[in-house]
Amino acid sequence: MKASDAVAKVLADTNVLYGFELIGGMITHLVDSINLLGKTKLVSMHHEQGAAFAASAVARATHHKIMGVALGTSGPGATNLITGIADCWLDSHPCLFLTGQVNTYELKGDRPIRQQGFQELDSVALVSSITKYAYQVTHVDELIPCLLKAIAIAREGRPGPVLLDIPMDIQRAEIDDTVVAELLSGWAGKTVPAAQQHDEFSNIWALLEKAQKPVFLIGGGAVNTPGFSQWLARVEQLGIPHVASLKGAEKLTAGDNYLGMLGAYGTRAANYAVQHCDLLLVFGSRMDVRQTGAKPESFAPHAEIVQFDLDPAQLNNRVTTQHAFTTELAPVFSDFIEHAQQLSPAPAAWRKQLAQIFEQTFVDEYAGWGVSPFDLMSTLNELCSTRALDYVADVGNNQMWAAHTLRLGAEQSMHHSGGLGTMGFAIPAAVGVCYAGNKPVIVITGDGGAQLNIQELDIIARDQLPILTIVMNNHSLGMVRGFQEMYFEGRNSSTYWNGYTSQFQAIGTAYGVASRSTSDLRQFKAAVDEFLKDGKPMLIEVLMPDARECRPRLEFGRPIHEQSPLLDLNP
Repeated sequence: MKASDAVAKVLADTNVLYGFELIGGMITHLVDSINLLGKTKLVSMHHEQGAAFAASAVARATHHKIMGVALGTSGPGATNLITGIADCWLDSHPCLFLTGQVNTYELKGDRPIRQQGFQELDSVALVSSITKYAYQVTHVDELIPCLLKAIAIAREGRPGPVLLDIPMDIQRAEIDDTVVAELLSGWAGKTVPAAQQHDEFSNIWALLEKAQKPVFLIGGGAVNTPGFSQWLARVEQLGIPHVASLKGAEKLTAGDNYLGMLGAYGTRAANYAVQHCDLLLVFGSRMDVRQTGAKPESFAPHAEIVQFDLDPAQLNNRVTTQHAFTTELAPVFSDFIEHAQQLSPAPAAWRKQLAQIFEQTFVDEYAGWGVSPFDLMSTLNELCSTRALDYVADVGNNQMWAAHTLRLGAEQSMHHSGGLGTMGFAIPAAVGVCYAGNKPVIVITGDGGAQLNIQELDIIARDQLPILTIVMNNHSLGMVRGFQEMYFEGRNSSTYWNGYTSQFQAIGTAYGVASRSTSDLRQFKAAVDEFLKDGKPMLIEVLMPDARECRPRLEFGRPIHEQSPLLDLNP
């Protein structure tokens, strides 16, 4: 068996079922073998960064049950993957990256030269700080054991990206079929150890029973954990108010007790709840500066804080807690469910108070603008509430408008570039989400973010993917422009070009995507409704030149419940 054929078989047998690439000379054997076997769907993109984002989206869309693979040729192909690798690393999503490499006999090795073979570059050295495992295969006997090792490492513990660099001569070498079968048989026989129960959790549920103002903070480390949906159902049954980080909000559905995203651009109700609670339980969230504000000592000032995280380095990092547990969340969830029957519902007065705050503050704060971002997102809530679909947001004001206002339905998720916050994420990631999730996708991007990987509209049109791309065009890089207006007396170099902007309707049409341009909410609603009915690729450019900021937003140094513009909250 040719080694590249063995790689294709391993991918199929280990649930790596979607791949994305931009062809190059040093991955031709791998691409051919994967397509020849036909069990891992391989999609050709127009840029390796797009391939990386699309591959990362496979795990995002499937709660980490299926993993994606991105392939890049040696040299520039590998360097173009790096942003997507870093995005997986910071957001803790498993993904496999395969880079081609020059023949082993062309490697420069330890010689004090920059390069021996054409497009030779040390991919492993470049990504060593942003991968859980990175290795260059130098002998064919290493290939399959190292590949299986990489796939296992990507998924275990705190998930993340892995990379295998495979020289061309090793890809075309021969491997004994029986050796491959034996290695895969050993893989199939591996079992995940049963989650251990932790007796000390019962003390935490006792604290919860006594609390008068409890709140759960749900992070990205929680929402892809096995048992999450069953746990969340019990949380809802008990009426426990809960809020989310940006990554936690990706998989949290609207409910009476869900107050939305926390933090600088979060809902006023979520921030109020955390700042006035007496017990805060944190599940898989690192409590970064956008959640807590610049002064962590002002965060949840009246609360006893409990933090659960599988990464011990995240415990008591920025925020000091009273109880910290290094643990997988699956046993925490199962233990909570086991104790739930003995727990009383959250105090009615606290729930009523927060419900009033939410009703009072979850309102349109953009009066006077030509197009209100709150109205746009509320329109999506209205039209899509019962639809099975996913949202993918880019980075910038558009992302915060979406994260603040969108309320997910039962068969919906939202996907963000969280820790890295990389513009250009949304359009290619939507391709991966659409394939792996097998349902329509709505992209929310801005005129800045859309430009970075707009070439992947061609893939959406080519494969007739049911993806709606909404470009919120405010003729500027709005979030940074807002900072400039606050701190640099309005000097807006590099963020505003006196109204100049691309004509996104024309660009979408050029790529073969049915495109609209509007500044009218009724026209926007009609176009979204058209997409939902026929499921064909569509782009809607929303012209909103006066959309300059997010409301509410947190100014530097203030505690999170004092967002601007300031409101007097009287529940």
